Amino acid sequence: MPKPVRPYLYLTRIDKPIGTLLLFYPCAWSITMASYALEAPFTTPLTYISLFGLGALIMRGAGCTINDMWDRNLDKGVERTKTRPLAAGEITPKQAFAFLGLQLTAGLGVLTQLNWYSILLGASSLSVVTIYPFMKRVTYWPQAVLGLAFNWGALLGWSAVAGAVDWSVCLPLYAGGICWTLVYDSVYAHQDKKDDVNMGIRSTALLFGERTRPILSALSASSISLITYAGYLNGHGALFYGGIGLAAAQLARVLWRTDFESRPSCWKGFVGCGWAGFWVWMGALGDYAMLISSLS
Repeated sequence: MPKPVRPYLYLTRIDKPIGTLLLFYPCAWSITMASYALEAPFTTPLTYISLFGLGALIMRGAGCTINDMWDRNLDKGVERTKTRPLAAGEITPKQAFAFLGLQLTAGLGVLTQLNWYSILLGASSLSVVTIYPFMKRVTYWPQAVLGLAFNWGALLGWSAVAGAVDWSVCLPLYAGGICWTLVYDSVYAHQDKKDDVNMGIRSTALLFGERTRPILSALSASSISLITYAGYLNGHGALFYGGIGLAAAQLARVLWRTDFESRPSCWKGFVGCGWAGFWVWMGALGDYAMLISSLS
């Protein structure tokens, strides 16, 4: 790739696709579950999963740009983040701001392919995305704010398919996603906890401390229970619950194996948590595929 382009690509974390997947999976759950509830033809989830996949790639990159603009001075004092383009001086704040404008324009282009209800719902999430980087300065719960932002797709995916949110299903799905985010981002935050103390950055990793494993186990159980409840309310069958079971096993495996004092182990655990979201989607998709095959 051309050398002048590289810092902008690294700014979006394009080399670490797990962030895009974590943003995408709640969208995919909701799109697939709405398609199942409405008995929509396969072209419906195919269209919206493609749109939301592109949107997740763009908006995750925009979120990284916003985060690094807020944190460029803090990142200089953290071993893992001091080489990020803004912290390293490879991109100026003005250049990052101009790039953010391009990213948000591209994101808006995707959003305008949806119905008006979804356009307004999607636009309303930007306030949460913007304030998230500030939260680590004022609360030990920035991971909860990230959960509010990263799981917005659990609401937006349904409204894109159905024209409006079915709150009875989507609220427990959204809440389950937030609990899941608290798990994976707390694991992630343990990578930097020593540097965070020195820089005055707050996180659930520091708040939970030695109690991290039992607390994240409880949050994992809450996540699985809430998503299961959403599936029950949506009338899902055995394949959905099979996917939920695999997701639960994956989270249990991660929490059992992760060494919270080891950066490589925490990164591996963070990525491993993403597979839980994948299995939830596969369960919903399997149920939907069986439904469509029975109707044809």
